[in-house]
Amino acid sequence: MRKGTVILIGIIVVLAIVGFSLIGTYNSLVSKNEAVETAYSQIDNQLQRRSDLIPNLVETVKRYAAHEEEVFTQVAEARAKLAGAGTPAEAAAADAQMTSALSRLLAIAENYPELKANQNFIQLQDELAGTENRIATARRDYNEVARDYNTTIRRFPTNIVAGIFGFERADYFEAAPESREAPDVGEIFGD
Repeated sequence: MRKGTVILIGIIVVLAIVGFSLIGTYNSLVSKNEAVETAYSQIDNQLQRRSDLIPNLVETVKRYAAHEEEVFTQVAEARAKLAGAGTPAEAAAADAQMTSALSRLLAIAENYPELKANQNFIQLQDELAGTENRIATARRDYNEVARDYNTTIRRFPTNIVAGIFGFERADYFEAAPESREAPDVGEIFGD
């Protein structure tokens, strides 16, 4: 074989290896990006489940505590914000507001022994507690997948492929700063 032919074959082999490597890297990034989207949709599903439970819970509490209108309004506003959240950051902020409003709503039950004994209320509280656990699990799973994806797109040489094809960092689902503070129950009851 001639020297030029050997060089040409060598160049073709190198280009094929680089090409297959780029394709593999791109496909891996697509898979990780889809995993992030799927994990976020699981958070969204659980937030929707909780949102669907809230009207029943509010109606049950209203039967016993009709004059607690401010808390009912806060719950409704928080529910609307949660439904309109489009990004993990917006969802996290709306979730924190919802958690705070639900805490206030459930704190009202302490003043109404008949409400606390109501089977429907007890069942709704149990369902809500289960849903809160599912939300926490979905958040953790999402953040783990987002961390894996973010780490991958920042590593060399994958960061070059990620930059070329526009793969961007995934936001983490983080609690809003105000959610780290417990609500003032005395404020809720006007103490």
